Amino acid sequence: MAIEIKAPAFPESVADGEVASWHKAEGDSVARDELLVEIETDKVVMEVVAPEAGVLTSIVAAEGETIASEALLAILEPGAVASPSPENQAAATAAQETAGAEPAMGPAARALMDEHGVDAGAVAGSGKGGRITKDDVTRYLKAQSVQPAPEPTETPEKMPQQTAVPDVGGPSSERVEKRVPMTRMRARIAERLLDATQQTAMLTTFNEVNMAPLMKLRSQYKEQFEKAHNGTRLGFMGFFVKACCEALKRYPAVNASIDGRDVVYHGYQDIGVAVSTEDGLVVPVLRDADFMSIADVEAAIRDLGLKARDKKLTIEEMTGGTFTVSNGGVFGSLLSTPILNPPQTGILGMHTIQERPIAQNGEVVIQPMMYLALSYDHRLIDGKTAVQFLVTVKGFIEDPARILLQL
Repeated sequence: MAIEIKAPAFPESVADGEVASWHKAEGDSVARDELLVEIETDKVVMEVVAPEAGVLTSIVAAEGETIASEALLAILEPGAVASPSPENQAAATAAQETAGAEPAMGPAARALMDEHGVDAGAVAGSGKGGRITKDDVTRYLKAQSVQPAPEPTETPEKMPQQTAVPDVGGPSSERVEKRVPMTRMRARIAERLLDATQQTAMLTTFNEVNMAPLMKLRSQYKEQFEKAHNGTRLGFMGFFVKACCEALKRYPAVNASIDGRDVVYHGYQDIGVAVSTEDGLVVPVLRDADFMSIADVEAAIRDLGLKARDKKLTIEEMTGGTFTVSNGGVFGSLLSTPILNPPQTGILGMHTIQERPIAQNGEVVIQPMMYLALSYDHRLIDGKTAVQFLVTVKGFIEDPARILLQL
């Protein structure tokens, strides 16, 4: 009996998705749990695998098509691995050898070639029977972008005589532009950032923290920590997440959210950690971070970062969150004003560590300093509360023993 391959069930926060890329074509044999198609939503890329071994007899939703939750994608005929019949193989070969015949391709591949003016005959198809996929076109465009410009083919006899003009180092005559559509994820990120700036009374307060005590503690125990916790490295994020959890308990308004005319106070700390990927910034969530140890936080952040890089994050791992921590310092940012992640009302921005002169005990000393920025929704959080929250985080980081003692 044929099996219907359907899209995953989308949560309420995801309206629809787009068929990003088929990894199999009609008539291909597939193995159990083999990747068939990728569905891109505005939050994650979801993979759909084969439930049984068999033959993909029909593809219902083509690449680039917008689909709803649990929409029909394809029909799979379970059974033995199929091989192309001699008649089909001969037909495919004859079609490829026919002069002027256009190779088979999906709608996404055709749209991409039309957009860049690519000749279909120049792209080698990797799909069944030479079918051109969107990945084939992307690889071709990348290869063309790194190839040197071709040399003139005209011989000196055929080239018209021209008066020599000295090179004055002027601008190139080529002014190349490239227009590509936003991915669904990038478009959604842009929409949410715009909403955050237009629909919240966002304000940012700053402070700086002396990282010397925490750096000394990390240097002293990092090797023992890594051995004791199965290779988990001791970083700074674990301390900052735990410091935020303790500060959020003291200032619950920073951990709250606005729902219409209501304020929702959360009795737990689910901390979002901003992670940069090729497709944009994503914010996976550490559930019940207040009950996690520093080792648990570091291990979880590492796992979520790897999942984000490999596009393996689930919607559940990115849903919710009561407060966010963003570390722009890993890219060298000295100071910034992070944008809120609605409906959250607070986000902490960490920055690069830089040695600066400060006054300490009546003397000028050089210390490793980091600027901290807290962006908050002034509709709910007063300036006093925001400053006190940030000063509390600063105090925990400059005296990390207080985090462990919950002082």
